[in-house]
Amino acid sequence: MHRWSQLFIPTLREAPADAEVASHKLLLRAGYIRQLGAGIYSYLFLGNRSVNKIVAIVREEMDRIGQEFLLPALNPKEVWEASGRWSGMGENMFRLKDRKGAELCLAMTHEEIVTDIARKELRSYKQLPQIWYQIQTKFRDEPRPKSGLLRVRQFLMKDAYSFDIDEAGLDISYNKHDQAYRRIFTRCGLQFVAVDADSGAMGGSASQEFMVYTDAGEDLIASSASGYAANLEKATSQLAPVDDLAPTGDGLPELVHTPGQRTIDEVGAFLNLAPVHQIKTMAYMAELKESDHAKLGKLRPVVVFLRGDHSINEAKLLLLAGGELRPMVTEEIEATFKAPAGYLGPIGLEAAPHPKKPGTLVILDKALEGRTNLIAGANKEEYHLRNVTPTRDFKSTLVADVRNIIEGELDPIGGQPLRLGTAVEIGHIFKLGNKYTTSMGASVLNRDGKEVTPIMGCYGIGIERILTAAIETSAAANQGASYALHPAIAPFQVVVTITNVADQALLAAGEKIAADLEAAGVDVLLDDRDERAGVKFKDADLVGIPYRINIGRGVAEGKVEFLDRLRSVTEDVAINEVTAKVSGQITSTLNNSLPAAGL
Repeated sequence: MHRWSQLFIPTLREAPADAEVASHKLLLRAGYIRQLGAGIYSYLFLGNRSVNKIVAIVREEMDRIGQEFLLPALNPKEVWEASGRWSGMGENMFRLKDRKGAELCLAMTHEEIVTDIARKELRSYKQLPQIWYQIQTKFRDEPRPKSGLLRVRQFLMKDAYSFDIDEAGLDISYNKHDQAYRRIFTRCGLQFVAVDADSGAMGGSASQEFMVYTDAGEDLIASSASGYAANLEKATSQLAPVDDLAPTGDGLPELVHTPGQRTIDEVGAFLNLAPVHQIKTMAYMAELKESDHAKLGKLRPVVVFLRGDHSINEAKLLLLAGGELRPMVTEEIEATFKAPAGYLGPIGLEAAPHPKKPGTLVILDKALEGRTNLIAGANKEEYHLRNVTPTRDFKSTLVADVRNIIEGELDPIGGQPLRLGTAVEIGHIFKLGNKYTTSMGASVLNRDGKEVTPIMGCYGIGIERILTAAIETSAAANQGASYALHPAIAPFQVVVTITNVADQALLAAGEKIAADLEAAGVDVLLDDRDERAGVKFKDADLVGIPYRINIGRGVAEGKVEFLDRLRSVTEDVAINEVTAKVSGQITSTLNNSLPAAGL
């Protein structure tokens, strides 16, 4: 039996001053973790128990679809060079040299390693599909470690990789992981949303993030009652209709003197019109990939035209621009627009005829498509133009969605209002395609004896992020003062608190109830410390155990107090019924967290 008096649970009355988000404060105060260095933490007894329970759930569900490996955290430079990512990972990767001068790294992820195994071992379509996973420590030289376990330099990840003969096979592997992830997060008691996402540095096509809404999150996501959910980098919406301005004069672009009025708000106030009737101009330079230099040059002007009340989504724009973006400097603005900053607009700007052709890449946001009689900069000091109509008055290289959605706009699938909020990413699945198998030379023979390149998927879960997301959401419901973890991942399911260990009747009752619970299969902690009852109650709440049995004065009447902290319910229960009551409540909670049939 686990007795609190014999355990190392160093609770704190106050959180350290540098602890920021609720989970960071509570993990420190509860004695789950201690900080060794920036973004580096030790997991103490309670923290390690919770992490191990999460790992067990992840492993059980992953074993249903794949095979567990354990891959080296220390990787030679050559395998990362083979994929082209040795330089691409930049300063985020920890690098070192051995005593012979050979360069190595601490792995952030293991696409290269599994592809190296695949290219050496997989020879035929008969060996496919394969799903390999591991639960392994990862390293990232995070520039700004913060928020406790949410942004760290050493972390525990479940990463999985699939190899299939074709896209149809990849679809099956991808869907298996989607369903496994839903089972894992449901069993851990999390309320999550699965959102369409950008693939980022991993590459590939389809990508989905599993997110938990919390103020501690650093990702913005949009979701609705229709079931639509997407990362802000991918989110789209339906726009309410806008009544265009009536034309003036002959309806063609007309100069308007706007002395000193440069911004959307200034021009709107000066001309007494709303931002929805204006065109916003955003000017960038794209630093192109080396493969595009010959045709397009190292730097390429990229100009975006948006509705006046909209903002640019740089992730969407990056996918179109073909390289890293930075704002144009004064000389570049003047060379591109032949005009000073502050009065930039589309008319007179020569657009490249195609994204792969030389010239300025001009992008018209879809929200301006079909609009008429807009106000835009005139590319002339202290002047704007009215009656500007896209397509008629100026050409763009392409029309695309490059804006951020706004909360309250309607989702694109069911027309329900979008909720926009911060969230923590707890898992991410990618369809990688053949990026790694091609670059690293992995191939197999298909049914016709022809050599083909296997297609890959990549699937990750942040183990500690499950714990922190659970604490964040529970703490939010308790104004940050305490939290209660789901019994599947709490370090203990029940704490039996003896209010006065000097009272032999209470001590005997507590010992028996704890022993009976343990015999019934409940993960129980007996608080047998010689401390005041108030101290014990505060500690029990602080460490996040979801159920508590208080052994106090009611014992004389054959009763104990049972607290269900998940439901905020307190009741007196007969001593001879408490084991059945508590174990039944735990079983009910665990069963209610089991995925629905088919998941």
